[in-house]
Parts: sequence; C-alpha cells; structure tokens
Amino acid sequence: MTTHTHTRPLGATGPRVFPLGLGCMGMSAMYGDADRAESIATVHAALEAGVTLLDTGDFYAMGHNELLVGEALRTAPAARREQALVSVKFGALRGPDGSWTGYDGRPAAVKNFAAYSLQRLGVDHIDVYRIARLDPDVPIEETVGAIAELIEQGYVRHVGLSEVGADTVRRAAATAPVADLQIEYSLLSRGIEDEILPTVRDLGISVTAYGVLSRGLISGRYTAERQLSQGDFRSFSPRFQGDNLRHNLSLVEALRQVADDKGVSVAQIAIAWVLSRGEDIVPLIGARTRERLTESLGALDVTLEAADLDAIEKAVPAGAAAGERYPAPMMAHLGR
Repeated sequence: MTTHTHTRPLGATGPRVFPLGLGCMGMSAMYGDADRAESIATVHAALEAGVTLLDTGDFYAMGHNELLVGEALRTAPAARREQALVSVKFGALRGPDGSWTGYDGRPAAVKNFAAYSLQRLGVDHIDVYRIARLDPDVPIEETVGAIAELIEQGYVRHVGLSEVGADTVRRAAATAPVADLQIEYSLLSRGIEDEILPTVRDLGISVTAYGVLSRGLISGRYTAERQLSQGDFRSFSPRFQGDNLRHNLSLVEALRQVADDKGVSVAQIAIAWVLSRGEDIVPLIGARTRERLTESLGALDVTLEAADLDAIEKAVPAGAAAGERYPAPMMAHLGR
C-alpha cells in the first residue's frame, strides 16, 4: 500500500490532513454486520498508510462506534495514534430500540455529549466537533457557542458543521471560526454545488464529503439482486428501490465503461472525481475491510484529465440520480 505525503487543508483555521479520511460508521451500524477485528485492523492499516482524519458519531450504534475507534487508537503504534485527528458528530437522539427521536443542540447537551465521547474514545480532546443535524429548536449560534467554550477549555480543537445550508453556515461562522462542513457529495449527490460550496469557499471552510460511493451504489459491486440484512439503511433508501435502483445502476454501468478505459475500478474513479473537485474537499471513504481500503486509497493514484472528466460527466450528469438520498422524514432535517 503506497503511503502518500500530500495533504489538504481542513479549512482556514484547521490542520492539514491526508487527502482521504476514514468514515467509521459502517463498522458499527447501518450497512449490515461488520467484523470488529477486521474493522480495527482497517483503522490501523489506514493510519499506517498516512490517513489522519477518522470520522465517527456518538449515536452510531449508541456509542459502539466511538468505543471501537477508541480501541483502534489505543492499540495502534504510538506514532500512528498521535497523527490521528478525530471528528465526532453529536446531537442525534436514539431510543433503546434504535429509533431516531430528534436532535438536541442545547449548550448543556453539547457539553454532556462531549463528556461521554471523550470517555468512550479514550482521548483528552476531540479534534473536530459538530452537531449531526441542525436542532430546529435551538439557534445554531447557541450550539456553536457551546463548542467554542469547549475549545477554550481544551476539550475540542475545531468547530465543524454537518448537513446545513448556506445561511446556517454563515451564521455559525459569524459566531466562531468554523473549520469544516461535513456533507454528502458524490457523482450522484451534487446538491452542494449551487449555493453551499461557494459559501464555504467564500468563508474559508473546507468540506469533508461523505457518501462518495453513495453507500455502495457506485462502488461497482452493487447489484439489483443483493439481499440486504434487517436494519440496513439501503433497504429503505429511495435510491435503492425498484425503478430508481435499476436507473441508478444503469448510470454505474456507464461509469464502468469510463473506469475500464482508464484501467481503474468504478469505486476508484468515483472517489477520484470527488478528489478532483478541489483541494478544500476531503472525501471520507467508508471502507470496512483492508481490501476495500486498499482499493479506495488507489484513487489517489488516478489522474483525471479534461477528457476523463468530460466522459464522467456524460456518463453520470449532474442530477441524473433517481430518488432522494434519504427517506422523506430524514430529508426534512437537511440543508437548513
């Protein structure tokens, strides 16, 4: 596995990071069973390859993912552990049955969530801290203000945002320096290009792009016959249903032709496309195994020329995906 030394800025106020981050959610929830030992080995392999940014959330399997990331950090070589930067999302409320019951961005709740995350992760500070979705009952200024207080106290290093619209980004940035906005961005999800991306660039805020393979849809390995386990997000995601899925897989086949001509995998060309969008965008790869990690890291060796980008655009034009990226009730919380 090649080690890359190139880095990208995590906003005007944040550190420089490896050009790909590792999203750890799938190691605990949302996409079927995962092997804990392999998950930890994958985190270790990512750190060994130079990856610096690890992304988790306190509500991923109700703390399970933070405990897993904490174990991976604790058992990594000291030099690799010290290079790791941990991004944590908070605020999503869960029931014992796994149900989603809302969001809590109150300042007291922010500090409470942070206390538990620090304990589960086994760290003395969180590098980037962000509410997962805007709490409609709490002004973003209050939530960000609480994170700023945690920064003053040494428990957090940088303010992050997640899945919010341009107006909220500006209000948050007027309250405290914001390093990064985490939001879905891929060939199938380009909604940020019109307003959100120009706004964050105007403010010197970077983007960590999740869903770069659209939850496996444009990995090149997903098929219409795939059987999903109970609780798998894709079993109720609109893009994976019926005619939507068939249409979207036809886009993947068009993209496969471009990838084959380039001599790379579909996943690699999809990740390389996100990398090509700008130095201020850090794709999060959701690899759950070392094999998938190696494939994803191979995207760093893919150079997309103008002709390649044109071919990709023709294969998967902006807005070509069928179906929303989340079910309707979840879409209501995005982009505000």
